[in-house]
Amino acid sequence: MRDPIFKIVARIPRGRLATYGQVATLAGLDGHARQVGYALHNLPEGSTIPWHRVVNARGEISPRTTSDSHELQRLLLEAEGVEFDADGRVELECYRWNPRT
Repeated sequence: MRDPIFKIVARIPRGRLATYGQVATLAGLDGHARQVGYALHNLPEGSTIPWHRVVNARGEISPRTTSDSHELQRLLLEAEGVEFDADGRVELECYRWNPRT
C-alpha cells in the first residue's frame, strides 16, 4: 500500500509542497493522511523519495518525538527556497504542488 504513496511523493518538484491529505487522495487513499505519514516515516535509509516536501494541512512541519528530522525537514525546504513565517508555517497557496491530471 505504500508504493502509490511513494510514487506520488516522488513527483513533488523541488520548492513545492503537498499535504499528507493531498498525497493520500492522489494515491487513492482519500481520508488516510496518517497512512502517508506512517509510510514516509518508514522510508528505507538512503531513499531518494523527497519526504521533506510533505507537510500538514496547516502548512506546518509535523514535529517528531523520536528524532530531530523536523529540523532537517525545515533546512531542506529552506534550501529549496521555501519560506516560513514567524509561526513556522508555509503559505500553502504559494508553495502547494498542483499536479496536472
